[in-house]
Amino acid sequence: MTNNNNSIVMFPFMAQGHIIPFLALSLQLEQKGYKITFINTPLNIAKLHGALPSSSTIRLLEIPFDPTNHNLPPHAENTDSLPPHKIIDLLIASTSLKPHFKNTLSNLVQSETKPLCVIADFFFGWAADVSHEYGIFHVIFSGSGGFGLACYYSSWINLPHKNSVSGEFSLPDFEEAGKLQVTQLTPSLVSATGDDPWSNFQKKNLPLWANCDGFLFNSVENLDQVGLSYFRKKFKRPVWAIGPINLSVDKGVKPVENDKFIQFLDSKPKSSVLYISFGSQNTISASQMMQLAIALDKSNVNFIWVVRPPIGFDINAEFKTEEWLPENFKKRTEDENRGLIVEKWAPQVDILSHKSVGAFMSHCGWNSVLESLGCGVPLLGWPMAAEQFYNAKMMVEFVGVCVEVARGTSVEAMEDFLKAPLLMKKMENKNIDL
Repeated sequence: MTNNNNSIVMFPFMAQGHIIPFLALSLQLEQKGYKITFINTPLNIAKLHGALPSSSTIRLLEIPFDPTNHNLPPHAENTDSLPPHKIIDLLIASTSLKPHFKNTLSNLVQSETKPLCVIADFFFGWAADVSHEYGIFHVIFSGSGGFGLACYYSSWINLPHKNSVSGEFSLPDFEEAGKLQVTQLTPSLVSATGDDPWSNFQKKNLPLWANCDGFLFNSVENLDQVGLSYFRKKFKRPVWAIGPINLSVDKGVKPVENDKFIQFLDSKPKSSVLYISFGSQNTISASQMMQLAIALDKSNVNFIWVVRPPIGFDINAEFKTEEWLPENFKKRTEDENRGLIVEKWAPQVDILSHKSVGAFMSHCGWNSVLESLGCGVPLLGWPMAAEQFYNAKMMVEFVGVCVEVARGTSVEAMEDFLKAPLLMKKMENKNIDL
């Protein structure tokens, strides 16, 4: 390998929650002078062409993939286009990418200088052996934090909850995480038997992590020490915390539209506004929306709420205010200058960095957690899926900047939300330097 080699191969799993962090890291590496080759399936690559800045030199390479060969509908190359119960089929199908990835690496090695390294997804454990066949350094990159991925890994490897009668359990090789509850697990993990499709995929993939040359996390050492230490101890490999990586994408919002948020926030006292957003891939049920709106009314708190259609509807469709919120709720709260209800997207970092924002009701997706902490804003947690439950646990128990007010479909703690102004005041000075 030549000393001037600066070529890096990026290879994420086919899901927006994986592709976006990989793309953000690619753009940062490009700015540092690295030549990036970004590999994925045809439809994902086609979408990425429009996401790259016109000045970018990142090379996008397709590898063949036909979802219809794998019990998947046509064009189903991303979890975005699949119902939850079909995601396992895409994961299993992704193993068919191995020979195509190998062929692509072979072509790169033969036609160019051998890549400096391959940065691959944790769902592609097999990519380590393929990279090593060509003498290429291989690292696993996680857009999530170390704590969340450690809980995920240990839960699947050990399935400790299957022996729990009370619904509470510990992770045998990660006791530092403390007690977990079955309600903090995804449905696929709760129903895992050790011989179901999810379990079989994990049994093949997770042990392959031991073949990597290191781990990269979109995280911060002083925030995520417990989780990062787990990987150092477990795998005896280098672990680098390289976050926070800026995942924000320019949405082309006109200044006049941004002004709406700033004018509203400027009119409010310090730390008096609750910002509510559950990310681009998550939503709550119609009944939960009603309950949340009623709770907002009862609490009398100022708020900005980013809404998406409820569970059971197309999350990217038009939001039907008259169906999913109490009668006149939107008009009344906006007329009173007490709330803003926004469809689909808002300038999150701009909002969180405003002095009037006192708390962030969030699904506790890792990027939202980092943005909230980076702006010194405490969290009201409502985790819904994936590692969000572990992120919320970490923020509540280890960092102390979060109160969990709901979990998944359960709103048993919603009465805590009625104390939102009190919680916001209590946590006003709780933040952490990133």
